Amino acid sequence: MLHSISTRRTIRRYSSRDVDDVLLRELLSCACRTQTMGNLQLYSVVVSRDAQMKSRLAPAHFSQPMVTEAPVVLTICADFRRVSDWCCHRRAEPGYDNFLSFFNAASDALLFAQTFCCLAEDAGLGICYLGTTVYQPEAIIDVLELPRLVMPVATLTVGWPDEDPPQTDRLPLDAIVHDEVYRPFTSSQIDDLYGAKEQLAENCHFVEINHKETLAQVFTDCRYTKSDNEQMSEGLLKALRRQGFL
Repeated sequence: MLHSISTRRTIRRYSSRDVDDVLLRELLSCACRTQTMGNLQLYSVVVSRDAQMKSRLAPAHFSQPMVTEAPVVLTICADFRRVSDWCCHRRAEPGYDNFLSFFNAASDALLFAQTFCCLAEDAGLGICYLGTTVYQPEAIIDVLELPRLVMPVATLTVGWPDEDPPQTDRLPLDAIVHDEVYRPFTSSQIDDLYGAKEQLAENCHFVEINHKETLAQVFTDCRYTKSDNEQMSEGLLKALRRQGFL
């Protein structure tokens, strides 16, 4: 498992070979052994195989081609609806229509998603994790008919790889690990931690084609802008209110 993690790659192109349902359900079943708050398993997974359904989902993910081309699309949802229904059915009064409950369910869902990714990749499948799920959540809610207290938090495209892309870079461990307490980085430490990333040929090209001075400016001015973040934050909050978590 350590080897498969250290060599993993995001796969966006898939072969025409189908993903056997027995294999998929086995991987999903094994992923259910992941950590979960209170042993409540506060997540649900919507499996999309139908071409029409994937086409309807695609716009919510900015029409990235892997959404329609992958044999399987999994939408991982934070789900307190099932537990709340169970409580009501057993004469217990649920109190999970709040932000803390969403945060706990989202944590459960993301842990499940990551465990599934590791298991699927270890079985030879390719995975692409779509961060776009929380950018336009109401579109996904509508397509998948998600009821109150169910919120999409992650999407995975799954299939047999039809590419062998290079690994993307990662920061050195010293950028991530703090001993005992968090220590903010000095300017010289930032230079050391980000220098190698900034000097990669592909990132230098990225800066050039975006007509920026630094790689950081590409992220702040082009990829993840303040205005976009604020707009999508409002959309996320609106969806959370709609689904009963705020």
